[in-house]
Amino acid sequence: MGSAVSPARPAGASRLATYFHVHLVSDSTGETLNAMAKAVTARFDGVIPIEHIYALVRSDRQMERVLEEIATAPGVVLHTIVDRALRAQLEEGCRALDIPNIGALDPLVGALSRYLGAALSTRVGAQHTLDHDYFNRMGALDYAMSHDDGQGTAEQLEGADVVLVGVSRTSKTPTCIYLAHRGIRAANVPLVPGQEDGERLVGLKNPLIVGLTVSPDRLIQIRRNRLDGLNANHASSYVEPDAVREETIKARRAFERRGWPTIDVTRRSVEETAAAILNLLNERRTRTVGVTW
Repeated sequence: MGSAVSPARPAGASRLATYFHVHLVSDSTGETLNAMAKAVTARFDGVIPIEHIYALVRSDRQMERVLEEIATAPGVVLHTIVDRALRAQLEEGCRALDIPNIGALDPLVGALSRYLGAALSTRVGAQHTLDHDYFNRMGALDYAMSHDDGQGTAEQLEGADVVLVGVSRTSKTPTCIYLAHRGIRAANVPLVPGQEDGERLVGLKNPLIVGLTVSPDRLIQIRRNRLDGLNANHASSYVEPDAVREETIKARRAFERRGWPTIDVTRRSVEETAAAILNLLNERRTRTVGVTW
């Protein structure tokens, strides 16, 4: 357990960290519990959990071993056990040890059950669909990183759900990463004066191509901040007002000429831009399957 410190410690003295054992018991991978434990303990200053993770606990014997481990390092028990018998075994064991145990998903599951009027599933590992979504997100993230900043041939870009196009510093990469966490395979292609104007994307059939625009004044500000961070010289067309205005105008014209939907990111956060893109994707999918509302 952690070290306590006296309330009368000298002014300015740093508080010693408080350590405690937290036992995470799951009938699946334990990823949900791990994320929840980290999120909660991060809310406390100077508190450091010693994590004990027990994944795929699905038998009486496995639960007995878990309780033996808990007894040797008393602390807090968090669980997502679905099977009623195993859950009862864990709860009874914790009561005997006088150790608090918390069903981490109980409040949310209970509230949804009451709202939906639906019975709970007692199938062990029922959250495997979440695991499938997790791997989809990881695949999307890998795709975004592999097709960032113009990487990939036109043939490879056909595997994208969406391709973002825009001049430098229009938040293309962070937006792609955000979309990847939603399971969307996103690539991005920068428009570079004299080199790339998006022509290679014209023949793409699968992905939705979205142009990102920004006001010249805002773009100059962002680029200057970028150069300041790099301690770079500002004397270039990268931040020269006339050159930047011409660059943004050409980008807008290219989007209009090709009929690509555009999003002005001047006053949008990455989350807001991503939400607008998700709306465009949903509209496209609705038209594709011929659904009417």
